[in-house]
Amino acid sequence: MPGLNDYKDIIGEKNINQIKSLARLSKGKKVVMVNSTRNGGGVAEILHRLVPLLNELGIDCRWEVIGCNEDFFNITKNIHNALQGDRINFSPEDYAEYLRVNEENSRSIDLDDADVVIIHDPQPLAIRHFHKNSKAKWVWRCHIDMSRPDLSLWKFLRKYIIEYDSSIFSIAKFSKSLRHPQYLIAPSIDPLSEKNRFMDKNEIKKVLSPFKIPDHKPIILQVSRFDRFKDPVGVIKATRLVKKEIDCRLILAGGTASDDPQGKGVLEEVTREAGNDPDIMILPLKPNSDIEINALQRKADVIIQKSIKEGFGLVVTEAMWKEKAVIGGEVGGITIQLFNHRTGFMVNSIEGAAYRIRYLINRPQVAKKIGKKAKLFVTQNFLITRHLRDYLALFSILDNPGKNIIYV
Repeated sequence: MPGLNDYKDIIGEKNINQIKSLARLSKGKKVVMVNSTRNGGGVAEILHRLVPLLNELGIDCRWEVIGCNEDFFNITKNIHNALQGDRINFSPEDYAEYLRVNEENSRSIDLDDADVVIIHDPQPLAIRHFHKNSKAKWVWRCHIDMSRPDLSLWKFLRKYIIEYDSSIFSIAKFSKSLRHPQYLIAPSIDPLSEKNRFMDKNEIKKVLSPFKIPDHKPIILQVSRFDRFKDPVGVIKATRLVKKEIDCRLILAGGTASDDPQGKGVLEEVTREAGNDPDIMILPLKPNSDIEINALQRKADVIIQKSIKEGFGLVVTEAMWKEKAVIGGEVGGITIQLFNHRTGFMVNSIEGAAYRIRYLINRPQVAKKIGKKAKLFVTQNFLITRHLRDYLALFSILDNPGKNIIYV
């Protein structure tokens, strides 16, 4: 696994030294990250790289995953959807089970000696409530689109959120009215991971050979979990509009996360919509298919992420890193990544997606120019090294409440 110095050629020695200097302020600090799954989804991917880098810098960082059952994941998937705007009714029994699992995990996860506890997303949110006697600073890190949550659910969760010392959101419009400090930290990708490292044409061809993807026509690609908020059915409909003028092929590639029990049903919906169309390929990927995703993104002519709700959209970031002009839904964190005609395009409809797909297929030089700007933008804003620096800054801020200046 790459160490911090391995990123020197990407971000420069000066930035590496700044990170090391900032880390000295928190050397020996004990930090515990808590989330709901070890594999699947952007949060787990980030923690797989962030935790080792923090430890390399002298931060005693540990990653814990909550124990739970299928009923809990069904409830928390509905919580996730309701926080992103769906109207879902929760029964007293749902809330009771949610709290029971959190209380159980508050006892089973060792948090007594932590200096900082960072709880990721709503699944383990209530652990703080049940862990009363703690010297730690508690931070709730929300990765999802909270701009228009279901108000009844928000009222239930808010009383647990305000028990935290601070919260982190990905973009400003996700933040809420809370009594504690709130910070903005965008997610990130690791440019040296299997999903994002450089691949030459021969390696791409070898990795993709088992999929038998014909390459005699333009390839449109969406990589995502099979989730209704990613609108894979809308991508199929947009592709069919494109095919009226341009002969092309769509690949929908993705998998499921262990904390998302609805993925199988969405995959079945997508399969029905695709029917027997030979130009629509559905590729359910196994966990840890990072090199396959890398190759697919590098092979594609057009990459789309037609989300209708999105926390951040790291798959957009990944494609931009590979110098692709990406088409994304104008939602969530995608809005701070894609800027029309500069780093990609944002769309709000099936027809708009089809128009931009045709635009990019017909203008490969424009797509190439936008792709180069996109990679530069990611380099400056959304790499794991920037994420690491933000967390180190947060630790120093938590140690110095009320101070406007901290000397490094």
